[in-house]
Amino acid sequence: MRKLLLPFTLTLAASLPALAQSDSAQAEDATAVFAGGCFWCMEEAYDEIEGVKATTSGYIGGEKSNPSYQQVSRGETQHVEAVEVEYDPQAVDYATLLQAFWHNIDPFAENRQFCDSGPQYRSAIFYQNDEQKNLAEKTKKELEARFGQPIATQIIPANQFWEAEGYHQDYYKKNPIRYRFYKAGCGRTDRLKEVWGDQAGLPGSK
Repeated sequence: MRKLLLPFTLTLAASLPALAQSDSAQAEDATAVFAGGCFWCMEEAYDEIEGVKATTSGYIGGEKSNPSYQQVSRGETQHVEAVEVEYDPQAVDYATLLQAFWHNIDPFAENRQFCDSGPQYRSAIFYQNDEQKNLAEKTKKELEARFGQPIATQIIPANQFWEAEGYHQDYYKKNPIRYRFYKAGCGRTDRLKEVWGDQAGLPGSK
């Protein structure tokens, strides 16, 4: 009997690491990258969503390595301001993050968002896999049908995301007065209400 049980015991033991790896993979956080104009504002919107674990302001979409804010803001690198969202897919799905993205941008604006103009402020969804791509394209088509006009937002495969300088991270928390003046003066809130009505900002920043 011991000889019969031994191979089974070894087989079970050998399978345990694989099972543990599988459970670990299911519990891993996921990331999504969205460009919606000023990354300070997009951080605020996503930080309010349950299941989002972290947001990082940064640059994506260009070819220059480790671009600076000055280079990007002058339109020298082809990068856009963007936010990288780290989230728990067991608590919030990508479709909800997409909804927050749309409701926090002006989807009709080309090469600008609100008071910030230039291709470095264009709206874009940077997908990391086919599921993200398909969901992004599906929602874009639904919005075009809803509004009866083209949506300017680009849907692009993600390349290297470069973290922005430290003073940009959590700017709305560290500099609340300056941030509120900027956001109000930029016309972001008013334009979002004009486009989205009661859905403006939801399910993120209100």
